[in-house]
Amino acid sequence: MMTYDVKLQKHDNVAEGTMAFHFEKPSGFTFKPGQALDVILPGLEAGDAQNARHTFSIVSAPAQSDLVIATRMRDSVFKNALKALPAGSVVKLEGPFGSLTLHNNRARAAVFIAGGIGITPFMSILKQAGNDKLPQSLTLLYANRRPEDAAFLAELQQLEQQNAHFRLIGVMAQMEKSSMPWKGETGLIDGDLIKRAIAGLQSPIYYLVGPPAMVEAMRTTLNQIGVDDDDIRTEEFYGY
Repeated sequence: MMTYDVKLQKHDNVAEGTMAFHFEKPSGFTFKPGQALDVILPGLEAGDAQNARHTFSIVSAPAQSDLVIATRMRDSVFKNALKALPAGSVVKLEGPFGSLTLHNNRARAAVFIAGGIGITPFMSILKQAGNDKLPQSLTLLYANRRPEDAAFLAELQQLEQQNAHFRLIGVMAQMEKSSMPWKGETGLIDGDLIKRAIAGLQSPIYYLVGPPAMVEAMRTTLNQIGVDDDDIRTEEFYGY
């Protein structure tokens, strides 16, 4: 893997408690949608090497001119230092790596199941699929507590409008705590919802990203509705 020195272009809020960070893309940097990279903060590296590095899925698509990551802004040494960086600051990027990439058989549908900030690798895949006009059926089940917590929700809704092959199914578990309107699914992702979502899809392959307990629960649910483990793909989640 290569290491690059890059400048932070900007950061912005993409949901309550969640921020996206935009970096310049180094010349020659190539990656596949769904892959990840390490961000290394030189300011921490000298005195606190253990907290200087963090792995993130890449949110941006290869077709875009910048590199974007997103994360929940928990109270950690790394994230506090990252948030404090002004535009123009130089950090190190190392990568790309990871194998949670879209399968090549376009005749088989893809079903993405994301919990919270687990949406990040799927953002890259979905944006690149729209850019390439892939004739492949893509379905995303996206679980959050409230719309306020759902990173990139508006962008996903826009991608759905632009891509006839992409279907977004948002699922909110705690709408009683929300101040925003919501006309989509509520509760939790269960077998009945998945069966409704995949009706008519051709031999789907399933991708699971989110907290470990959520991923394991979703794998069990998929097995219970007859999905073979060979058709389920997961990867250690990057971005917390």
